[in-house]
Amino acid sequence: MHIVIIVGSLRKDSVNRKLALAAQGLLPEDATSEIAELHGIPLYDGDLEVNYPEVVTDLRERIRKADGVLIAVPEYNYSVSGVLKNALDWVSRPPRTQPFNQKPVAVMGAGGMGGTVRGQMHLRQIMLYLEAYVMGRPELLLAQGTSKFDGEGNLIDEKSKEQLERFVASFVGWVEKMGV
Repeated sequence: MHIVIIVGSLRKDSVNRKLALAAQGLLPEDATSEIAELHGIPLYDGDLEVNYPEVVTDLRERIRKADGVLIAVPEYNYSVSGVLKNALDWVSRPPRTQPFNQKPVAVMGAGGMGGTVRGQMHLRQIMLYLEAYVMGRPELLLAQGTSKFDGEGNLIDEKSKEQLERFVASFVGWVEKMGV
């Protein structure tokens, strides 16, 4: 099983990057995974669809080849981050060949009081349109995420660790169930 993990933030010290790395460490030993970075993706411009930027083509292929995609979504202004939305706009073009079609996807996030609930809700709407198989439950909404990690990026909150373990195990089962 190969899992692509997308972090919807560019910041090196992003709490969602820390969450993604913690989740990556919980995947089964026989699974492979990679963090697909969103750095360098230009603003979406339909005029550039004739010659897709290499960074976009690379992301599309990583998603296409993956058995499942795990997305760590931050919440900006009650929605997904601009950089994540931009990346999704790029990889979803042209619609007939976009790589999320029938792809098992899980959505998680760490943030403020609501743990990215609104950002996740909007991302689920986007994934619905892209015909991804989005795992419904369990959800992972890590409230006050910055307080759950130590200075080295380790998840230190025991309840959050247990939630993440259940979430990752459920996602692995979801990928297996979807049989992609």
